[in-house]
Amino acid sequence: MENITGMKRTKYCGDFRAEHIGEAATVCGWVQRMRNLGGLIFIDLRDRSGIVQCTFDEAENAELFKKAFTVRSEFVLSVRGTVRSRGEGAITDRIPTGAVEILAEDMRILSKAQTPPFEIVEDSDVNDVLRLKYRYLDLRRPDMQRKIALRHRITKIARDYYDENGFYEIETPILTKSTPEGARDYLVPSRVHPGKFYALPQSPQQYKQLLMLAGFDRYMQIARCFRDEDLRADRQPEFTQIDLEMSFADVDDVISVNEGFVATLWEKILGKKISLPLPRMTYAEAMERFGSDKPDTRFGFELQDISDIAKTCEFKVFSGAVEAGGSVRMIKVDGGAKFARKEIDGLAEWVKTYRAKGLAWLKLADDGTMSSSFAKFLTEDEVKAIIDRADAKNGDVIFVVADGNDEIVKAALGALRCECAKRLDVIDPDRFDIFWIVEFPLFEYDEEEDRYVAKHHPFTAPMDEDVDTMMTNPAAARAKAYDLVINGNEAGGGSIRIHSSDLQEKMFEALGFSKEAANDRFGHMIEAFSYGAPPHGGLAFGLDRLVMLLAGTDSIRDVIAFPKVQNASEIMMASPDFVEDIQLTDLHIAVTGSEE
Repeated sequence: MENITGMKRTKYCGDFRAEHIGEAATVCGWVQRMRNLGGLIFIDLRDRSGIVQCTFDEAENAELFKKAFTVRSEFVLSVRGTVRSRGEGAITDRIPTGAVEILAEDMRILSKAQTPPFEIVEDSDVNDVLRLKYRYLDLRRPDMQRKIALRHRITKIARDYYDENGFYEIETPILTKSTPEGARDYLVPSRVHPGKFYALPQSPQQYKQLLMLAGFDRYMQIARCFRDEDLRADRQPEFTQIDLEMSFADVDDVISVNEGFVATLWEKILGKKISLPLPRMTYAEAMERFGSDKPDTRFGFELQDISDIAKTCEFKVFSGAVEAGGSVRMIKVDGGAKFARKEIDGLAEWVKTYRAKGLAWLKLADDGTMSSSFAKFLTEDEVKAIIDRADAKNGDVIFVVADGNDEIVKAALGALRCECAKRLDVIDPDRFDIFWIVEFPLFEYDEEEDRYVAKHHPFTAPMDEDVDTMMTNPAAARAKAYDLVINGNEAGGGSIRIHSSDLQEKMFEALGFSKEAANDRFGHMIEAFSYGAPPHGGLAFGLDRLVMLLAGTDSIRDVIAFPKVQNASEIMMASPDFVEDIQLTDLHIAVTGSEE
Protein backbone atom coordinates (compact mmCIF):
# COMPACT_ATOMS: atom_id res chain seq x y z
CA MET A 1 0.00 0.00 0.00
CA GLU A 2 1.06 3.56 -0.64
CA ASN A 3 1.45 6.16 2.09
CA ILE A 4 -0.03 9.61 2.48
CA THR A 5 3.21 11.60 2.70
CA GLY A 6 2.93 14.60 0.40
CA MET A 7 -0.73 13.85 -0.39
CA LYS A 8 -2.57 15.13 2.69
CA ARG A 9 -6.00 16.57 2.14
CA THR A 10 -6.67 20.25 1.71
CA LYS A 11 -10.45 20.04 2.27
CA TYR A 12 -13.07 17.50 3.26
CA CYS A 13 -14.87 15.86 0.32
CA GLY A 14 -18.21 17.50 1.05
CA ASP A 15 -16.84 21.04 1.31
CA PHE A 16 -16.33 21.84 -2.38
CA ARG A 17 -18.62 24.35 -4.09
CA ALA A 18 -18.69 26.39 -7.29
CA GLU A 19 -16.58 29.14 -5.70
CA HIS A 20 -13.67 26.67 -5.46
CA ILE A 21 -13.44 26.14 -9.23
CA GLY A 22 -9.84 26.50 -10.39
CA GLU A 23 -8.30 25.62 -7.02
CA ALA A 24 -5.78 22.83 -6.49
CA ALA A 25 -7.22 20.24 -4.10
CA THR A 26 -6.32 17.00 -2.38
CA VAL A 27 -9.05 14.79 -0.91
CA CYS A 28 -8.94 11.57 1.10
CA GLY A 29 -11.67 9.05 1.72
CA TRP A 30 -13.47 5.85 0.79
CA VAL A 31 -14.73 4.91 -2.66
CA GLN A 32 -18.51 5.09 -2.72
CA ARG A 33 -18.66 3.86 -6.32
CA MET A 34 -16.63 3.74 -9.52
CA ARG A 35 -18.14 4.26 -13.00
CA ASN A 36 -16.19 3.48 -16.17
CA LEU A 37 -17.48 5.39 -19.21
CA GLY A 38 -14.77 4.30 -21.59
CA GLY A 39 -12.28 7.16 -21.75
CA LEU A 40 -13.51 8.57 -18.45
CA ILE A 41 -13.68 7.01 -14.98
CA PHE A 42 -15.72 8.71 -12.25
CA ILE A 43 -14.94 7.85 -8.64
CA ASP A 44 -17.26 9.15 -5.93
CA LEU A 45 -15.04 9.66 -2.88
CA ARG A 46 -16.69 9.78 0.54
CA ASP A 47 -15.64 11.01 3.96
CA ARG A 48 -17.63 12.15 6.98
CA SER A 49 -18.54 15.46 5.30
CA GLY A 50 -20.07 13.98 2.14
CA ILE A 51 -19.13 12.95 -1.40
CA VAL A 52 -17.16 14.57 -4.19
CA GLN A 53 -16.76 13.25 -7.74
CA CYS A 54 -13.16 12.64 -8.90
CA THR A 55 -12.71 12.35 -12.67
CA PHE A 56 -9.93 10.37 -14.37
CA ASP A 57 -9.46 11.23 -18.05
CA GLU A 58 -7.52 8.69 -20.14
CA ALA A 59 -6.60 11.39 -22.64
CA GLU A 60 -5.06 13.52 -19.90
CA ASN A 61 -3.15 10.76 -18.02
CA ALA A 62 -3.31 7.20 -19.35
CA GLU A 63 -1.25 5.68 -16.51
CA LEU A 64 -3.42 7.28 -13.85
CA PHE A 65 -6.53 6.16 -15.73
CA LYS A 66 -5.22 2.59 -15.73
CA LYS A 67 -4.60 2.77 -11.99
CA ALA A 68 -8.10 4.14 -11.35
CA PHE A 69 -9.48 1.16 -13.26
CA THR A 70 -8.23 -1.13 -10.43
CA VAL A 71 -10.15 0.74 -7.74
CA ARG A 72 -13.16 -0.91 -6.08
CA SER A 73 -15.82 0.01 -3.55
CA GLU A 74 -14.50 1.00 -0.09
CA PHE A 75 -10.86 1.33 -1.22
CA VAL A 76 -9.20 4.19 0.67
CA LEU A 77 -7.69 6.82 -1.64
CA SER A 78 -5.89 10.11 -1.67
CA VAL A 79 -6.60 12.06 -4.86
CA ARG A 80 -4.95 15.30 -5.98
CA GLY A 81 -6.23 17.48 -8.80
CA THR A 82 -7.97 20.67 -9.82
CA VAL A 83 -11.54 21.66 -9.02
CA ARG A 84 -13.61 22.30 -12.13
CA SER A 85 -17.24 22.67 -13.11
CA ARG A 86 -19.07 19.50 -14.03
CA GLY A 87 -20.35 21.25 -17.10
CA GLU A 88 -23.86 22.01 -18.29
CA GLY A 89 -26.12 18.97 -18.14
CA ALA A 90 -23.92 17.15 -15.62
CA ILE A 91 -24.64 19.38 -12.61
CA THR A 92 -26.85 17.72 -9.98
CA ASP A 93 -28.56 18.97 -6.83
CA ARG A 94 -28.63 15.48 -5.29
CA ILE A 95 -25.46 16.26 -3.33
CA PRO A 96 -24.04 19.60 -2.10
CA THR A 97 -20.92 19.17 -4.27
CA GLY A 98 -23.02 18.49 -7.38
CA ALA A 99 -21.82 21.55 -9.28
CA VAL A 100 -18.13 20.57 -9.27
CA GLU A 101 -15.70 17.69 -9.67
CA ILE A 102 -11.97 17.17 -9.17
CA LEU A 103 -10.00 16.41 -12.32
CA ALA A 104 -7.46 13.93 -10.95
CA GLU A 105 -3.74 14.51 -11.53
CA ASP A 106 -2.45 11.97 -9.01
CA MET A 107 -3.89 9.20 -6.84
CA ARG A 108 -2.61 6.91 -4.12
CA ILE A 109 -4.31 3.72 -3.00
CA LEU A 110 -3.85 3.91 0.76
CA SER A 111 -5.79 0.71 1.51
CA LYS A 112 -7.64 -1.93 -0.44
CA ALA A 113 -10.94 -3.45 0.72
CA GLN A 114 -12.80 -6.70 0.39
CA THR A 115 -16.35 -6.52 -0.91
CA PRO A 116 -18.31 -5.42 2.18
CA PRO A 117 -21.16 -7.63 3.48
CA PHE A 118 -23.63 -4.86 2.65
CA GLU A 119 -23.61 -1.71 0.56
CA ILE A 120 -22.55 1.45 2.39
CA VAL A 121 -25.56 3.58 1.48
CA GLU A 122 -28.00 5.97 3.11
CA ASP A 123 -30.88 4.45 5.14
CA SER A 124 -29.82 0.86 4.49
CA ASP A 125 -32.49 -1.80 5.05
CA VAL A 126 -29.89 -4.40 6.12
CA ASN A 127 -31.02 -6.36 9.19
CA ASP A 128 -29.81 -5.15 12.59
CA VAL A 129 -27.76 -8.23 13.42
CA LEU A 130 -25.59 -7.83 10.31
CA ARG A 131 -25.29 -4.08 10.87
CA LEU A 132 -24.10 -4.59 14.45
CA LYS A 133 -21.72 -7.42 13.56
CA TYR A 134 -20.00 -5.06 11.12
CA ARG A 135 -20.73 -1.90 13.06
CA TYR A 136 -17.56 -0.16 11.85
CA LEU A 137 -18.95 -0.49 8.30
CA ASP A 138 -22.47 0.50 9.35
CA LEU A 139 -21.04 3.65 10.92
CA ARG A 140 -19.60 4.69 7.55
CA ARG A 141 -23.12 5.22 6.21
CA PRO A 142 -23.98 8.94 5.86
CA ASP A 143 -27.10 8.77 8.03
CA MET A 144 -25.16 7.09 10.84
CA GLN A 145 -22.35 9.63 10.50
CA ARG A 146 -24.90 12.43 10.92
CA LYS A 147 -26.38 10.84 14.06
CA ILE A 148 -23.02 10.43 15.75
CA ALA A 149 -22.06 13.99 14.72
CA LEU A 150 -25.39 15.19 16.18
CA ARG A 151 -24.54 13.45 19.46
CA HIS A 152 -21.23 15.35 19.54
CA ARG A 153 -23.01 18.66 18.92
CA ILE A 154 -25.56 18.05 21.67
CA THR A 155 -22.82 17.16 24.15
CA LYS A 156 -20.90 20.30 23.19
CA ILE A 157 -24.00 22.49 23.61
CA ALA A 158 -24.65 20.92 27.02
CA ARG A 159 -21.13 21.62 28.26
CA ASP A 160 -21.22 25.20 27.00
CA TYR A 161 -24.71 25.93 28.38
CA TYR A 162 -24.05 24.60 31.86
CA ASP A 163 -20.64 26.29 32.00
CA GLU A 164 -22.34 29.59 31.18
CA ASN A 165 -24.77 28.93 34.03
CA GLY A 166 -22.09 28.33 36.66
CA PHE A 167 -21.76 24.53 36.65
CA TYR A 168 -18.40 22.81 37.16
CA GLU A 169 -17.79 19.59 35.26
CA ILE A 170 -16.46 17.11 37.83
CA GLU A 171 -15.75 13.43 37.23
CA THR A 172 -16.98 10.84 39.73
CA PRO A 173 -15.70 7.26 40.22
CA ILE A 174 -16.61 4.34 38.00
CA LEU A 175 -15.55 1.77 40.60
CA THR A 176 -17.80 2.35 43.59
CA LYS A 177 -19.86 0.58 46.27
CA SER A 178 -22.95 -1.56 45.71
CA THR A 179 -25.99 -0.11 47.49
CA PRO A 180 -29.61 -1.32 47.50
CA GLU A 181 -32.71 0.47 46.21
CA GLY A 182 -32.27 0.46 42.45
CA ALA A 183 -31.70 -1.83 39.49
CA ARG A 184 -29.28 -4.76 39.65
CA ASP A 185 -25.64 -3.70 39.86
CA TYR A 186 -22.80 -4.76 37.60
CA LEU A 187 -20.15 -6.07 40.01
CA VAL A 188 -16.37 -5.95 39.60
CA PRO A 189 -14.29 -8.30 41.80
CA SER A 190 -11.30 -6.85 43.60
CA ARG A 191 -7.99 -8.67 43.22
CA VAL A 192 -6.33 -6.94 46.20
CA HIS A 193 -9.39 -7.33 48.47
CA PRO A 194 -10.37 -11.00 48.08
CA GLY A 195 -14.11 -11.63 48.29
CA LYS A 196 -14.98 -7.94 47.97
CA PHE A 197 -16.56 -6.25 44.96
CA TYR A 198 -16.86 -2.85 43.42
CA ALA A 199 -20.07 -1.88 41.66
CA LEU A 200 -20.29 0.10 38.45
CA PRO A 201 -22.43 3.20 39.12
CA GLN A 202 -26.09 3.11 38.16
CA SER A 203 -25.76 6.89 38.39
CA PRO A 204 -23.43 9.30 40.20
CA GLN A 205 -26.28 10.01 42.65
CA GLN A 206 -24.45 9.83 45.97
CA TYR A 207 -21.25 11.41 44.67
CA LYS A 208 -23.02 14.42 43.22
CA GLN A 209 -24.85 14.99 46.49
CA LEU A 210 -21.53 14.77 48.33
CA LEU A 211 -20.14 17.37 45.91
CA MET A 212 -22.91 19.71 47.06
CA LEU A 213 -21.92 19.02 50.68
CA ALA A 214 -18.35 19.81 49.59
CA GLY A 215 -19.47 23.29 48.56
CA PHE A 216 -19.12 23.19 44.78
CA ASP A 217 -22.64 24.63 44.41
CA ARG A 218 -23.29 23.52 40.82
CA TYR A 219 -22.03 20.27 39.26
CA MET A 220 -22.47 18.65 35.86
CA GLN A 221 -20.97 15.64 34.15
CA ILE A 222 -21.41 13.66 30.97
CA ALA A 223 -21.63 10.50 33.04
CA ARG A 224 -21.45 6.83 32.09
CA CYS A 225 -23.97 4.70 33.98
CA PHE A 226 -24.50 0.93 34.21
CA ARG A 227 -27.60 -1.11 35.05
CA ASP A 228 -27.96 -4.87 34.77
CA GLU A 229 -31.60 -4.97 33.66
CA ASP A 230 -33.71 -6.24 30.79
CA LEU A 231 -33.27 -4.23 27.60
CA ARG A 232 -35.70 -2.56 25.20
CA ALA A 233 -35.46 -0.09 22.34
CA ASP A 234 -34.61 2.86 24.62
CA ARG A 235 -32.52 1.02 27.23
CA GLN A 236 -28.93 -0.22 27.27
CA PRO A 237 -26.85 -1.85 30.02
CA GLU A 238 -24.44 1.09 29.76
CA PHE A 239 -25.74 4.52 28.92
CA THR A 240 -24.88 8.19 29.23
CA GLN A 241 -26.46 10.92 31.32
CA ILE A 242 -26.09 14.67 31.34
CA ASP A 243 -25.92 14.67 35.11
CA LEU A 244 -26.56 17.79 37.22
CA GLU A 245 -26.85 18.97 40.81
CA MET A 246 -27.50 22.41 42.37
CA SER A 247 -27.20 23.78 45.90
CA PHE A 248 -29.61 26.19 47.59
CA ALA A 249 -32.24 25.27 45.03
CA ASP A 250 -35.89 24.24 45.05
CA VAL A 251 -38.04 22.54 42.41
CA ASP A 252 -38.59 25.74 40.42
CA ASP A 253 -34.86 26.54 40.33
CA VAL A 254 -33.89 23.12 38.96
CA ILE A 255 -36.70 23.11 36.43
CA SER A 256 -35.96 26.65 35.26
CA VAL A 257 -32.26 26.15 34.46
CA ASN A 258 -32.86 22.80 32.77
CA GLU A 259 -35.78 23.82 30.59
CA GLY A 260 -33.53 26.68 29.51
CA PHE A 261 -31.09 24.04 28.29
CA VAL A 262 -33.85 22.25 26.38
CA ALA A 263 -34.91 25.51 24.71
CA THR A 264 -31.28 26.22 23.77
CA LEU A 265 -30.86 22.72 22.38
CA TRP A 266 -34.02 22.83 20.25
CA GLU A 267 -33.11 26.24 18.84
CA LYS A 268 -29.51 25.34 18.00
CA ILE A 269 -30.20 21.85 16.65
CA LEU A 270 -33.65 22.19 15.03
CA GLY A 271 -33.99 25.95 14.68
CA LYS A 272 -37.23 25.79 16.68
CA LYS A 273 -38.26 28.19 19.44
CA ILE A 274 -39.74 26.66 22.58
CA SER A 275 -42.02 28.80 24.73
CA LEU A 276 -40.96 28.89 28.38
CA PRO A 277 -41.88 28.06 31.05
CA LEU A 278 -42.83 24.56 29.93
CA PRO A 279 -46.22 23.18 31.00
CA ARG A 280 -46.45 21.00 34.12
CA MET A 281 -48.78 18.07 34.77
CA THR A 282 -49.11 16.19 38.04
CA TYR A 283 -48.40 12.49 38.15
CA ALA A 284 -52.00 11.88 39.29
CA GLU A 285 -53.42 13.73 36.27
CA ALA A 286 -51.10 11.94 33.86
CA MET A 287 -52.13 8.51 35.14
CA GLU A 288 -55.82 9.41 35.16
CA ARG A 289 -55.88 10.84 31.62
CA PHE A 290 -53.18 8.81 29.87
CA GLY A 291 -52.40 5.77 32.03
CA SER A 292 -48.70 6.62 31.95
CA ASP A 293 -46.23 8.82 33.81
CA LYS A 294 -44.60 9.65 30.47
CA PRO A 295 -47.63 10.24 28.26
CA ASP A 296 -47.54 11.00 24.57
CA THR A 297 -49.92 13.95 24.27
CA ARG A 298 -49.62 14.46 20.51
CA PHE A 299 -52.96 12.66 20.05
CA GLY A 300 -56.15 12.02 22.03
CA PHE A 301 -57.59 8.61 22.92
CA GLU A 302 -57.58 9.62 26.60
CA LEU A 303 -58.70 7.28 29.35
CA GLN A 304 -62.19 7.71 30.79
CA ASP A 305 -63.49 6.11 33.97
CA ILE A 306 -66.86 4.35 33.56
CA SER A 307 -66.82 2.54 36.90
CA ASP A 308 -69.96 4.44 37.98
CA ILE A 309 -71.84 3.03 34.98
CA ALA A 310 -70.35 -0.44 35.27
CA LYS A 311 -70.72 -1.04 39.01
CA THR A 312 -74.46 -1.80 38.85
CA CYS A 313 -74.56 -3.66 35.55
CA GLU A 314 -75.30 -7.39 35.25
CA PHE A 315 -72.02 -8.03 33.42
CA LYS A 316 -69.82 -9.47 36.20
CA VAL A 317 -66.58 -8.78 34.33
CA PHE A 318 -67.36 -5.08 34.78
CA SER A 319 -69.23 -4.94 38.08
CA GLY A 320 -66.93 -7.49 39.70
CA ALA A 321 -63.86 -5.38 38.93
CA VAL A 322 -65.42 -2.40 40.73
CA GLU A 323 -66.51 -4.57 43.67
CA ALA A 324 -62.92 -5.82 44.00
CA GLY A 325 -61.68 -2.27 44.45
CA GLY A 326 -60.49 -1.81 40.87
CA SER A 327 -62.01 0.10 37.98
CA VAL A 328 -63.53 -0.08 34.52
CA ARG A 329 -62.04 2.40 32.08
CA MET A 330 -62.21 3.02 28.33
CA ILE A 331 -60.54 4.83 25.48
CA LYS A 332 -62.34 6.08 22.39
CA VAL A 333 -60.22 5.66 19.27
CA ASP A 334 -61.26 8.10 16.55
CA GLY A 335 -61.40 6.26 13.23
CA GLY A 336 -60.74 2.96 14.99
CA ALA A 337 -63.74 1.25 13.39
CA LYS A 338 -61.46 0.46 10.46
CA PHE A 339 -59.77 -2.16 12.69
CA ALA A 340 -60.90 -5.57 11.42
CA ARG A 341 -62.17 -8.12 13.93
CA LYS A 342 -58.95 -10.10 13.58
CA GLU A 343 -56.89 -7.02 14.44
CA ILE A 344 -59.08 -6.27 17.47
CA ASP A 345 -58.62 -9.86 18.66
CA GLY A 346 -54.89 -9.35 18.25
CA LEU A 347 -55.05 -6.20 20.39
CA ALA A 348 -56.94 -8.18 23.03
CA GLU A 349 -54.00 -10.59 23.20
CA TRP A 350 -51.56 -7.70 23.11
CA VAL A 351 -52.97 -5.99 26.24
CA LYS A 352 -52.46 -9.22 28.19
CA THR A 353 -48.73 -8.46 28.18
CA TYR A 354 -49.71 -5.59 30.50
CA ARG A 355 -51.50 -8.10 32.78
CA ALA A 356 -54.97 -7.16 31.56
CA LYS A 357 -57.27 -10.20 31.50
CA GLY A 358 -58.92 -9.15 28.27
CA LEU A 359 -60.22 -6.32 26.11
CA ALA A 360 -63.89 -5.44 25.61
CA TRP A 361 -64.85 -3.40 22.58
CA LEU A 362 -67.69 -1.55 20.88
CA LYS A 363 -67.47 -0.48 17.26
CA LEU A 364 -69.62 2.11 15.49
CA ALA A 365 -69.36 1.50 11.75
CA ASP A 366 -69.43 4.33 9.23
CA ASP A 367 -73.01 3.40 8.34
CA GLY A 368 -74.10 3.70 11.99
CA THR A 369 -74.39 -0.03 12.77
CA MET A 370 -72.96 -1.16 16.07
CA SER A 371 -71.06 -4.34 16.95
CA SER A 372 -69.69 -5.15 20.36
CA SER A 373 -68.20 -7.86 22.54
CA PHE A 374 -70.10 -6.72 25.65
CA ALA A 375 -73.23 -4.75 24.64
CA LYS A 376 -75.46 -7.83 24.86
CA PHE A 377 -74.65 -8.11 28.58
CA LEU A 378 -75.72 -4.51 29.32
CA THR A 379 -79.00 -2.67 29.10
CA GLU A 380 -79.63 -0.26 26.24
CA ASP A 381 -79.36 2.65 28.67
CA GLU A 382 -76.00 1.44 29.95
CA VAL A 383 -74.63 1.04 26.42
CA LYS A 384 -75.93 4.49 25.48
CA ALA A 385 -74.37 5.99 28.61
CA ILE A 386 -70.98 4.56 27.65
CA ILE A 387 -71.24 5.82 24.05
CA ASP A 388 -72.38 9.26 25.24
CA ARG A 389 -69.56 9.57 27.76
CA ALA A 390 -67.06 8.57 25.10
CA ASP A 391 -68.62 11.08 22.72
CA ALA A 392 -68.25 8.36 20.10
CA LYS A 393 -69.42 8.84 16.54
CA ASN A 394 -69.66 6.69 13.44
CA GLY A 395 -66.25 5.33 12.50
CA ASP A 396 -64.99 5.13 16.10
CA VAL A 397 -64.23 2.19 18.36
CA ILE A 398 -64.37 2.03 22.16
CA PHE A 399 -61.97 -0.25 24.04
CA VAL A 400 -62.68 -1.17 27.66
CA VAL A 401 -60.46 -2.81 30.28
CA ALA A 402 -61.78 -3.96 33.66
CA ASP A 403 -59.71 -5.27 36.55
CA GLY A 404 -59.69 -5.44 40.31
CA ASN A 405 -56.34 -3.63 40.19
CA ASP A 406 -56.74 -0.07 38.96
CA GLU A 407 -53.03 0.20 38.09
CA ILE A 408 -53.35 -2.69 35.62
CA VAL A 409 -56.31 -0.97 33.94
CA LYS A 410 -54.42 2.29 33.53
CA ALA A 411 -51.20 0.67 32.32
CA ALA A 412 -53.00 -1.53 29.76
CA LEU A 413 -55.10 1.28 28.30
CA GLY A 414 -52.15 3.70 28.43
CA ALA A 415 -50.12 1.35 26.26
CA LEU A 416 -53.10 0.54 24.03
CA ARG A 417 -53.79 4.17 23.16
CA CYS A 418 -50.20 4.52 21.91
CA GLU A 419 -50.39 1.29 19.93
CA CYS A 420 -53.64 2.37 18.26
CA ALA A 421 -52.15 5.77 17.39
CA LYS A 422 -49.18 4.07 15.70
CA ARG A 423 -51.37 1.68 13.73
CA LEU A 424 -53.65 4.48 12.58
CA ASP A 425 -50.65 6.72 11.79
CA VAL A 426 -52.12 9.76 13.55
CA ILE A 427 -48.92 10.95 15.26
CA ASP A 428 -47.27 14.01 13.71
CA PRO A 429 -43.53 13.15 13.62
CA ASP A 430 -42.56 16.83 13.34
CA ARG A 431 -44.42 17.85 16.51
CA PHE A 432 -42.71 18.02 19.90
CA ASP A 433 -44.81 17.99 23.06
CA ILE A 434 -42.44 18.84 25.92
CA PHE A 435 -43.62 19.20 29.52
CA TRP A 436 -42.89 18.30 33.14
CA ILE A 437 -44.52 15.60 35.23
CA VAL A 438 -44.42 16.65 38.89
CA GLU A 439 -45.56 15.40 42.32
CA PHE A 440 -44.59 11.78 41.84
CA PRO A 441 -45.39 9.25 44.57
CA LEU A 442 -42.57 9.03 47.09
CA PHE A 443 -42.93 5.23 47.31
CA GLU A 444 -44.18 2.35 45.24
CA TYR A 445 -45.20 -1.08 46.49
CA ASP A 446 -42.94 -3.98 45.55
CA GLU A 447 -45.07 -7.14 45.48
CA GLU A 448 -42.06 -9.45 45.40
CA GLU A 449 -40.48 -7.89 48.47
CA ASP A 450 -43.89 -7.18 50.09
CA ARG A 451 -42.87 -3.67 51.12
CA TYR A 452 -42.72 -0.10 49.93
CA VAL A 453 -39.58 0.93 48.05
CA ALA A 454 -38.43 4.35 46.88
CA LYS A 455 -40.11 5.39 43.63
CA HIS A 456 -36.90 7.16 42.60
CA HIS A 457 -34.16 6.66 45.23
CA PRO A 458 -33.97 6.90 49.05
CA PHE A 459 -32.53 10.46 49.00
CA THR A 460 -35.62 12.00 47.36
CA ALA A 461 -37.32 14.58 49.57
CA PRO A 462 -41.04 14.31 50.33
CA MET A 463 -43.24 17.31 49.70
CA ASP A 464 -43.31 19.47 52.84
CA GLU A 465 -46.96 18.71 53.56
CA ASP A 466 -46.34 14.94 53.22
CA VAL A 467 -43.48 14.53 55.71
CA ASP A 468 -45.80 12.95 58.30
CA THR A 469 -47.77 11.08 55.62
CA MET A 470 -44.66 9.15 54.56
CA MET A 471 -44.75 7.31 57.89
CA THR A 472 -48.52 6.95 58.39
CA ASN A 473 -49.75 6.45 54.80
CA PRO A 474 -46.78 5.84 52.48
CA ALA A 475 -49.00 5.17 49.46
CA ALA A 476 -50.26 8.77 49.58
CA ALA A 477 -46.92 10.50 50.15
CA ARG A 478 -45.70 12.66 47.27
CA ALA A 479 -42.12 13.51 46.32
CA LYS A 480 -40.40 16.68 45.23
CA ALA A 481 -39.63 14.83 42.02
CA TYR A 482 -40.00 15.81 38.38
CA ASP A 483 -39.54 14.22 34.97
CA LEU A 484 -39.18 15.91 31.61
CA VAL A 485 -41.37 14.15 29.05
CA ILE A 486 -40.91 14.55 25.29
CA ASN A 487 -43.34 12.79 22.95
CA GLY A 488 -43.98 9.92 25.34
CA ASN A 489 -40.33 9.51 26.37
CA GLU A 490 -38.83 10.23 29.75
CA ALA A 491 -36.00 12.48 28.60
CA GLY A 492 -34.81 13.44 32.06
CA GLY A 493 -35.73 13.24 35.69
CA GLY A 494 -34.66 14.33 39.12
CA SER A 495 -35.70 15.55 42.53
CA ILE A 496 -34.95 17.77 45.46
CA ARG A 497 -32.88 15.74 47.91
CA ILE A 498 -33.24 15.23 51.63
CA HIS A 499 -30.62 17.39 53.35
CA SER A 500 -31.71 16.83 56.95
CA SER A 501 -30.12 13.91 58.83
CA ASP A 502 -33.29 13.41 60.87
CA LEU A 503 -35.49 13.28 57.77
CA GLN A 504 -33.07 10.93 56.03
CA GLU A 505 -33.26 8.58 59.02
CA LYS A 506 -37.07 8.68 58.77
CA MET A 507 -36.84 7.80 55.09
CA PHE A 508 -34.64 4.78 55.80
CA GLU A 509 -37.10 3.74 58.51
CA ALA A 510 -40.05 4.07 56.11
CA LEU A 511 -38.18 1.89 53.63
CA GLY A 512 -37.72 -0.83 56.23
CA PHE A 513 -34.01 -0.35 56.94
CA SER A 514 -32.83 -0.90 60.47
CA LYS A 515 -30.35 1.67 61.78
CA GLU A 516 -27.63 -0.94 61.45
CA ALA A 517 -28.53 -1.74 57.83
CA ALA A 518 -28.78 1.96 56.93
CA ASN A 519 -25.38 2.66 58.47
CA ASP A 520 -23.86 -0.37 56.76
CA ARG A 521 -24.96 0.75 53.30
CA PHE A 522 -25.25 4.53 53.60
CA GLY A 523 -23.11 5.37 56.62
CA HIS A 524 -20.87 7.62 54.55
CA MET A 525 -23.89 9.67 53.51
CA ILE A 526 -25.39 9.83 56.99
CA GLU A 527 -22.10 11.00 58.46
CA ALA A 528 -21.55 13.54 55.68
CA PHE A 529 -24.97 15.07 56.32
CA SER A 530 -23.99 15.64 59.96
CA TYR A 531 -21.36 18.20 58.89
CA GLY A 532 -23.74 20.70 57.33
CA ALA A 533 -25.66 19.99 54.14
CA PRO A 534 -27.12 22.71 51.90
CA PRO A 535 -30.60 22.27 50.43
CA HIS A 536 -29.92 20.75 47.03
CA GLY A 537 -31.50 18.99 44.08
CA GLY A 538 -30.69 17.89 40.60
CA LEU A 539 -31.65 16.17 37.42
CA ALA A 540 -30.19 13.80 34.85
CA PHE A 541 -31.03 13.88 31.15
CA GLY A 542 -30.75 10.64 29.22
CA LEU A 543 -28.28 11.77 26.54
CA ASP A 544 -29.02 8.75 24.36
CA ARG A 545 -32.76 9.49 24.40
CA LEU A 546 -32.27 13.18 23.73
CA VAL A 547 -30.16 12.39 20.68
CA MET A 548 -32.67 9.75 19.57
CA LEU A 549 -35.53 12.29 19.71
CA LEU A 550 -33.60 15.04 17.94
CA ALA A 551 -32.37 12.59 15.29
CA GLY A 552 -35.94 11.46 14.58
CA THR A 553 -35.23 7.78 15.17
CA ASP A 554 -37.03 5.35 17.47
CA SER A 555 -34.15 3.45 19.06
CA ILE A 556 -31.18 4.62 21.09
CA ARG A 557 -29.10 1.94 19.36
CA ASP A 558 -29.12 4.21 16.30
CA VAL A 559 -27.32 6.99 18.18
CA ILE A 560 -24.76 4.94 20.15
CA ALA A 561 -21.56 4.10 18.29
CA PHE A 562 -21.24 0.56 19.63
CA PRO A 563 -24.52 -0.53 21.27
CA LYS A 564 -25.47 -3.86 22.76
CA VAL A 565 -28.40 -6.05 21.69
CA GLN A 566 -31.39 -7.40 23.58
CA ASN A 567 -29.42 -9.94 25.63
CA ALA A 568 -26.80 -7.33 26.63
CA SER A 569 -24.15 -8.79 24.32
CA GLU A 570 -22.04 -6.91 21.80
CA ILE A 571 -22.04 -8.86 18.54
CA MET A 572 -19.04 -7.24 16.88
CA MET A 573 -16.52 -8.09 19.62
CA ALA A 574 -18.43 -11.16 20.91
CA SER A 575 -18.72 -9.67 24.37
CA PRO A 576 -19.15 -10.86 27.10
CA ASP A 577 -16.80 -13.82 26.76
CA PHE A 578 -14.99 -16.42 28.86
CA VAL A 579 -11.66 -15.50 30.46
CA GLU A 580 -8.54 -17.50 31.26
CA ASP A 581 -8.56 -19.59 34.46
CA ILE A 582 -5.52 -17.69 35.74
CA GLN A 583 -7.53 -14.47 35.65
CA LEU A 584 -10.24 -16.03 37.80
CA THR A 585 -7.62 -17.41 40.18
CA ASP A 586 -6.09 -13.94 40.59
CA LEU A 587 -9.55 -12.64 41.47
CA HIS A 588 -10.29 -15.50 43.89
CA ILE A 589 -13.32 -16.48 41.83
CA ALA A 590 -14.60 -19.94 40.94
CA VAL A 591 -17.21 -20.28 38.19
CA THR A 592 -19.78 -22.88 39.18
CA GLY A 593 -21.89 -22.80 36.02
CA SER A 594 -21.57 -21.27 32.58
CA GLU A 595 -22.97 -21.39 29.07
CA GLU A 596 -21.18 -23.72 26.68
